[in-house]
Amino acid sequence: MKTAITELLGIEHPIIQGGMHYVGFAEMAAAVSNAGGLGLITGLTQRTPELLAKEIARCRDMTDKPFGVNLTFLPTFSAPPYPEYIAAIREGGVKIVETAGRSPEQYMPALKAGGIKVIHKCTSVRHSLKAEQIGCDAVSVDGFECGGHPGEDDMPNMILLPRAAEELKIPFVASGGMADARSLVAALAMGAAGMNMGTRFIATKEAPVHENVKKALVAATELDTRLVMRALRNTERVLTNKGVEQLLEIEREKGKSLKIEDIHDQVAGVYPKVMIEGDMDAGAWSCGMVVGLIHDIPTVKELIDRIMADAERLIRDRLTGFLDADSGAARKVA
Repeated sequence: MKTAITELLGIEHPIIQGGMHYVGFAEMAAAVSNAGGLGLITGLTQRTPELLAKEIARCRDMTDKPFGVNLTFLPTFSAPPYPEYIAAIREGGVKIVETAGRSPEQYMPALKAGGIKVIHKCTSVRHSLKAEQIGCDAVSVDGFECGGHPGEDDMPNMILLPRAAEELKIPFVASGGMADARSLVAALAMGAAGMNMGTRFIATKEAPVHENVKKALVAATELDTRLVMRALRNTERVLTNKGVEQLLEIEREKGKSLKIEDIHDQVAGVYPKVMIEGDMDAGAWSCGMVVGLIHDIPTVKELIDRIMADAERLIRDRLTGFLDADSGAARKVA
């Protein structure tokens, strides 16, 4: 399948693996890239630029296909050494970066000087247009369904994607609620040039996380995520657990006076406890509503191959069937 995204990134399938803390290691990125998608190393999971350089080299040993690095820009008071991270990306020969969080505007010259294609993750049309204006090559449009930070507009993808298509000149991928061929075909129909999957890729054999995490995703339903930190305007969608319920109780008690310090134990240092140790009640970790569509733990290649084969069937058989002049054929695929 050729789209503006496959052409831009030099990949076979219009499927991107989003950056995920303590998930986006070399094993994950290489598995997705080898299966024809775009795998991403999560830059800030590597605590130093030197460690990121090593992870990039490790990934290059595992795949000869394009892969990228996710770089999340945090508030200035806690900013990591971004110029050094970007230098590690450039020196590692990586040509694709997914940026998230704050605007990447001040780092665009350094990224572009390295010949890097930049995909910025946005939760609104206005932010997508700003990304286009500052020179980003593509946008990952993140709907309210997504795991992690959905922004504060509560805009689902059925509205957000068509609006992005109306406004943007650069290509974009759909993110949030993406799990299978139906997601991909729907995203394409609404103007996207592909899709970005996060939560779905955690429930794969190659995902370098504890088996408890994968089993929890299969067992969960679409009703099992919660929104936390709304009062701080730092809303995050997470999988519910005992730690999250404690966090929500603190939020109810504190109301508008809530401070990040009040929920420190439920949000700080959670990812290693969950992803490495398998402590499913440790606290808040990002998970999308798409968890309700996860029913198995395939290999990455099995998942991507299945999505692409099913997408072709959906387009060729079901959708074209609705246009068939023979009403009987139309009924057959309905």
